[in-house]
Amino acid sequence: MVVDDHPMWRDAVARDLAEAGFDVVATAGDGQQAVRRARATAPDVLVLDLNLPGLPGVEVCRELVGADLSLRVLVLSASGEHADVLEAVKSGATGYLVKSASTQELQDAVLRTSLGDPVFTPGLAGLVLGEYRRLAAEPVQTKPDEPAAPQLTERETEVLRLVAKGLSYKQIAERLVISHRTVQNHVQNTLGKLQLHNRVELVRYAIERGLDSE
Repeated sequence: MVVDDHPMWRDAVARDLAEAGFDVVATAGDGQQAVRRARATAPDVLVLDLNLPGLPGVEVCRELVGADLSLRVLVLSASGEHADVLEAVKSGATGYLVKSASTQELQDAVLRTSLGDPVFTPGLAGLVLGEYRRLAAEPVQTKPDEPAAPQLTERETEVLRLVAKGLSYKQIAERLVISHRTVQNHVQNTLGKLQLHNRVELVRYAIERGLDSE
């Protein structure tokens, strides 16, 4: 699904992806429309502009990714500002491409995003990884009366460890010899227990506890 408020750009991106063999299930021109149509069509990948009327792209991402862990979001934006990139990733985006990218780069990025790979315009990947490490190094503020972290099952911990290492849900399913849906269920249960909202927060939680290096 392609979301952009400029009709000519939106139609061109949708056409290029369709001609490359992708099934474009919907397009949208504003934030609220994007949320409605994404829920109705359940795309695998959302190609999303950040600057949208009504509901900003980061809010669209936060709302949709929080409700559907199988959805992957590739931001396609005119902005390469670091603050915009980090905000998009924190809201749940899998990747970030600037609009100066070529048609071939966009097609490759959509394909890789569909497989669960993080895709970033050159120069931005290091920024995002550095931010993850900075967040993980920050001390977690806890209240004196805050309850202990809930117990995860052995399998939930195993899945969390692989998520932290950057494996896609498909790769995790193959590694553990379970179904893709079972992996999603374990992640959903873990998010609920830990009161987290998306994969980004889950990765941060895992890195803070050193699960990515085990």
